[in-house]
Amino acid sequence: MSTYRRKQIMYEVIFVAPTIAFFTIVKILPMLSAVWYSLTSWNGISAVKEFVGFHNFAVLAADKHYWYSMKFTLMFSLLSVVFANILGFITAYALSREIPGRNVLRAAFYLPYVLGGLVLGFVWKFIFLKFFPVLHQTTEIDLFGLSWLGTTETAFGAMVIVQVWSILGYVMLLYIAGISVIPVDIIESARIDGANAIQVIFRIILPLLMSTITRCLFISFLTCMKVYDVNLSLTDGNPYRSSESIAYNIYKTAFDENAMGYGCAKSLIFIAVILVISLIQVSITSRREVQA
Repeated sequence: MSTYRRKQIMYEVIFVAPTIAFFTIVKILPMLSAVWYSLTSWNGISAVKEFVGFHNFAVLAADKHYWYSMKFTLMFSLLSVVFANILGFITAYALSREIPGRNVLRAAFYLPYVLGGLVLGFVWKFIFLKFFPVLHQTTEIDLFGLSWLGTTETAFGAMVIVQVWSILGYVMLLYIAGISVIPVDIIESARIDGANAIQVIFRIILPLLMSTITRCLFISFLTCMKVYDVNLSLTDGNPYRSSESIAYNIYKTAFDENAMGYGCAKSLIFIAVILVISLIQVSITSRREVQA
């Protein structure tokens, strides 16, 4: 090996090593610790960590609250991802045109993502509990008179609304970036050949956006599955734990109930579910990229 090559490798190691070390400390070591803790009955405080093997996983198999939270989170994520991506694309397509004040509109749609789920949860809680009743009295529209945070169904709908509103702006920017790199000549040629606006969208723009769609679906799915702040500030899992997300369920188990070992077992199953679904989604949409 030449001296130049050895120096090049040394420089690569010097620049990459801090990142690898940081990733190992922040990600790899906590993951390995969670695997170990899931095999113990550790309460998160005591110095004693009694090894119990797969007992936590056996108990988890019959934990109705956990699997209800998993089902709730999957349904919540499915609806949130679908609506966020559809509305995000529509908004991006509209704001990709030369219209007055489009930069201001882009910033307005992106603002909820900047504020974060905790703030949005409290803002929307005020809207659901204080503002909507006033609108109901004024307009007599039944939609505003619903007990939005008082029943299982309406609390689910309220969480979907807030989550879609919070991530729509980020998804919109990704779609705007994808649309901006589509060659204008292709779209103009399609229009000259007689394609209308709908055909241009479904036959030209969407196929060429498949790589962006893959990323948007992946990012929005991960964001929705890990939802905690919106759940905490908006419903706090109520009524009667019927709107409890899986992340909130794991947090309560590990820190409120002082069952860190059991909470780690829950988190590992949760990670496995996310990994499987994400791989399936990326695999399906990636194949569409190749076809496009």
